[in-house]
Amino acid sequence: MSHSPRGFTLIELLVVIAIIAILMAILMPGLSKAKKQAQATTCLSGLKQIGVGANLYAQDYDYFIPRGSTGTSAIWFMQYLPYLGQRLNEGDYRSVKCYRCKSFPTTGLGLYDVPNSRQTVCYVMNDWTFSSRTDQTGTSMGHPTKLSVFKRPAETIYLADNEAGTWRPIIESATSREIIRCDIFLPSHLPLSENHDINDGQRIARERHRKGCNVLYLDWHSGYVAAEDMTVDMWRDK
Repeated sequence: MSHSPRGFTLIELLVVIAIIAILMAILMPGLSKAKKQAQATTCLSGLKQIGVGANLYAQDYDYFIPRGSTGTSAIWFMQYLPYLGQRLNEGDYRSVKCYRCKSFPTTGLGLYDVPNSRQTVCYVMNDWTFSSRTDQTGTSMGHPTKLSVFKRPAETIYLADNEAGTWRPIIESATSREIIRCDIFLPSHLPLSENHDINDGQRIARERHRKGCNVLYLDWHSGYVAAEDMTVDMWRDK
C-alpha cells in the first residue's frame, strides 16, 4: 500500500527557520566587514590612480601641482581630467569613478555603510602653508605649488577622505560654491577636531575606514591613517 509523502511539521519548519536565522546572524558581521574592507581597498586604489594622474600633470607643468579650490580652472579634479580619461575642463568629472569613495556615508545619519550618491568628490586637498618648522597654525596657500617645496613628500598628505557631517558640503557640480570648503589649512580641520563650524570645523573623515581615513601622499602612494595619529606635521610644505 502506498503512502503519501510526509510534509514538514510546524515544529520542524520553525527549527529550520531558527537555524537559518542563527547562520545569518553569524555570517552577516563577517560579510559586512568584508564589504567595508573591499570598499577601503577600492578607495586606496582610486587615490593611487589620482596620484598617477597628478604625477603626469606635474611633469607637463614644470612640476607644479594644484592646491586650494577657488575658480573652476584651478580646481584640482578639473585640472586632472586629461590624465584620467577626460578632456581638460570639458569632460564631466562626475564620470571619473576614482573621485568617489564607495564608503561615503549618508550625510547626517552617521551610517557609514550607506553611500550618498549626491557627493561627487569625496576628498579634501592640502592647501596648507607654514612660515617655519615651528609654525603649528599655518595659513591657506591658495595657488599652485612646485613639488620641490615639499621636503618630505612620502610623509606629506595631498588628499584625504572628506568628512560627511551635516556641516560639510555636498559637491554636485564643478560650479558649486561649496568647493571653497574642500581644502585643508587649519588645525581645526583635522579628524579629531570637535569644531563643526562650516568654515573652521572638521573636514577630514574621522571614521570613514575603520577609525581613520585613506590619504594620498605627495610621492603619489596611498595609505591609511588612524584619526588619532594624524597631526599638523603630516600636512607641512616646509
